[in-house]
Amino acid sequence: MPQVPRTSHLTAPARLELPAHVRVVDSFEDLLAVPFEGPCNAICWKRALTGDFEEVVRRLPAGEGIATIDEADLEALPVHAAGAAAVATLLADLRGLREAGHAPELECIERYVRDHDDVLPTDVHSFHVDSATVPTDTFLCCYSGAAPEGLSSAEAERCVDVPHLRAALLARHGGLDDERFASYLHERHFDLHYRPLAQARPFSMGIGHLWRLAVRFPGSPVSACIHRAPATRPGDPRRLLLIS
Repeated sequence: MPQVPRTSHLTAPARLELPAHVRVVDSFEDLLAVPFEGPCNAICWKRALTGDFEEVVRRLPAGEGIATIDEADLEALPVHAAGAAAVATLLADLRGLREAGHAPELECIERYVRDHDDVLPTDVHSFHVDSATVPTDTFLCCYSGAAPEGLSSAEAERCVDVPHLRAALLARHGGLDDERFASYLHERHFDLHYRPLAQARPFSMGIGHLWRLAVRFPGSPVSACIHRAPATRPGDPRRLLLIS
């Protein structure tokens, strides 16, 4: 990937505590090339970025919800030297993933739409896995604001396998046979959501690290990586997130 200018404005902590199922690499090339196998369903390019990503966020227009940032608008931001270093990193990450055949987007997130389902909310603040009909991966990097969280598959259970939740969902649609009920759970994405077991220890994905996460698709060699967006409150700083 292109090199970016270095400044003294360090934005990513050097220390990151990760569980055993996460594989750590030290280059973009390895992030793309290392296979998912065995218990490994998440790969982290661990890095300490330089640049003022908070200035980038401050220069972006205020708004509610989620705004997708165009590269031309990003390049045109009136930022100082440290902000320019952050912009260079953002552009390098976007272009590197695009050149590798992916479709990354840079988002400035004020808040996500919440799901107010009284039995099983299925918004991104719930632990979940991504799914697809063809082989693919999810890429994530949080540059500013609260970091995403991950959860080991061994420390989680599917929400639809929890007896009282399954019973409550079935009660909504009495009379469904097993096949039709399974289709209902799939169509509403209930089967993608998980809850931590009692002794689970969710882990932070940190700031500035670029992640590749396994996705659920037919024939996937590993279980999909369980993750969620962090809980936020009104007034919390906006998040700057790359997602593909």
